[in-house]
Amino acid sequence: MDDSFHLWFFLFLLPFLKIFLVSGQQWDSLMIAQSDYNALNALKHELIDSRGVLRSWNRTTINPCLGWAGIKCVKARVIAIQLPWRGLSGQISEKIGQLRALRRLSLHDNLLSGPVPESLGSLPNLRGIHLFNNRLSGSIPPSIAANCLLLQTLDLSNNRLTGFIPPNLTNSTRLYRLNLSSNELSGSIPVSLAPPHSLTFLALQRNNLSGRIPDELGTLFRRLTWIDLSRNNLMGEIPASLVALSNLSSFNVSYNNLSGPVPSFLANKFNSTSFVGNIQLCGYTGSKLCPDNNSSSSSSQTGLKHITLSTRDIILIAAGSLLIVLLIFCCVLLCFLIRKKAASKAATKGKTGTSAPVMEEMAAAAGPSLDNGGKLVHFDGDFIFTADDLLCATAETMGKSVYGTTYKATLEDGDNTVAVKRLREKITKPQKEFESQVSLLGKIRHPNILALRAYYLGPKGEKLLVYDYMANGSLASFLHARGPETSIPWPTRKAIAVGIARGLSFLHTEHNMVHGNLTSSNILLDQHKCPKIAEVGLSRLVTSANLIATAGATGYRAPELSKPRNSSAKSDVFSLGVILLELLTGKSPGETGDGPNLPQWASSAMKEEESSASRVFDAELSRDVADGDELLGALRLALNCVDPSPAVRPEARQVLQGLEELRPKEEVAIRPVSGDV
Repeated sequence: MDDSFHLWFFLFLLPFLKIFLVSGQQWDSLMIAQSDYNALNALKHELIDSRGVLRSWNRTTINPCLGWAGIKCVKARVIAIQLPWRGLSGQISEKIGQLRALRRLSLHDNLLSGPVPESLGSLPNLRGIHLFNNRLSGSIPPSIAANCLLLQTLDLSNNRLTGFIPPNLTNSTRLYRLNLSSNELSGSIPVSLAPPHSLTFLALQRNNLSGRIPDELGTLFRRLTWIDLSRNNLMGEIPASLVALSNLSSFNVSYNNLSGPVPSFLANKFNSTSFVGNIQLCGYTGSKLCPDNNSSSSSSQTGLKHITLSTRDIILIAAGSLLIVLLIFCCVLLCFLIRKKAASKAATKGKTGTSAPVMEEMAAAAGPSLDNGGKLVHFDGDFIFTADDLLCATAETMGKSVYGTTYKATLEDGDNTVAVKRLREKITKPQKEFESQVSLLGKIRHPNILALRAYYLGPKGEKLLVYDYMANGSLASFLHARGPETSIPWPTRKAIAVGIARGLSFLHTEHNMVHGNLTSSNILLDQHKCPKIAEVGLSRLVTSANLIATAGATGYRAPELSKPRNSSAKSDVFSLGVILLELLTGKSPGETGDGPNLPQWASSAMKEEESSASRVFDAELSRDVADGDELLGALRLALNCVDPSPAVRPEARQVLQGLEELRPKEEVAIRPVSGDV
């Protein structure tokens, strides 16, 4: 009887236990608040899911954190809804305002209609609103501008929104991307007068905006890199204050009612496509000349009264004028085509030192087919971003190599930064072989190897590699781009050399892997100046036809690679020797010009008496006499590494041992010699 009573008592309590669990208690080590659960169900109720992508949003799976499509949770609260390109229609429920911890709403590229929920303004943690490419109507809720002070990205472009832009929309000092283009917005461009402003991207094109371009764009928004105000009804002059926007890389005010001269800063930097369609605008390439204020025209007309021209003279003048006009037209057309081609390349490759949407063409290329081919794979468990996060981040071009372009990508939360390398198209192996090789690279972990954290395969064959971001940049910049007031003592240089040698030795001995493109630009420094070898194993990702072409960079290429052949461990050691010479001499391999290269120059100095060889060292190293023996020992080791004969060169582990054995004279007797690590 006791057992029967216990069974009935348990069955009686079971429904209440479920409610209790959903209300916030633990469920398979995860929790969710009741308000979040109710809000998501209300959201689903108002959405029309023709493809069944919300099939997982069902009551049998009580906790949305356990497998509901597009839902991301942290500490029992929903922080992200990410359902782009899912063919969803219907409306966004006002109940979404109950998701108090929501940081990101990404429902772009669907068929959603109705208004933008006013309740979004009650979400204090909201960082990103991505609702572009839908059919939303109504006005932009002022509550978003008033209350979402952590907002970083607001993209409502390509909808059917009407009304004014809320006057305090730029109140959020963290807002860096505002895109309201391709709507039916009217009124003037509002500008908040509460600096500082982080806005870098402003797109308001294809609306019905009127009034003037605010002077404050140049005075309060100094970080702007992208401005597009084209195809509106703006009037007046282009503010001269925009000259303060030194980072501006894209500017378009075409097809408005603007008048007056284009500021020379803008006219010289951007081509005519940025200004066309403004009949009264002058002073840019291909436009009419701006009127002169002096009266020279009237005086010249007076003088013409006393000149009589024959018919022959008139014909010759007319023919000459026509020829000049044709020549000018041809020159303008040629300049336009050249600049258009250059702009097209810049849009694809990015521009060093400027910020822009990270590989925006990739996000466009992914489009609705992201689910049909886009793939993001992490190597260290669950990571802090999704493919959508990566493609919607902003980036700054860090550099280019034989393998592709590297970007510094800042994710939307603003607190996380990664380095993204976009591999050059048509040089990589087929997808199956590529994935097999990149999976091996993702397992390599060493303190002196830059860790590959993830990779992304786009639906059209795009390939991205995601690495840790190194704040101190490359060794090349550290050595050669510093000011005269910055000194790098020998202990720091030696520690960097040891770290590089240790990482290379690890690759050669533990993974039997050749780097193939070791340069000081591929040595990155973390916040403690610990060196990390970058581009590890990338030679394994390219086809055999492209492998030789990527073998060794100029100045670091071993002599044997002058003939078509693959890199080897000994050619890596040659490159390591060149880097050691950089650390010792302070010179870049390209500094010697048409004369002997850096190894030849250092070798010739070393053949003289050692007292003369001291001129090889960086001047700031020569000042410390106590380091003299170590410097000479390191120089001999470096010259062994760059010996023309591969057979004479040491192995990487021997270079490491040699560097670790370098000691000041007074320490040799008391310090033990380290072994290979």
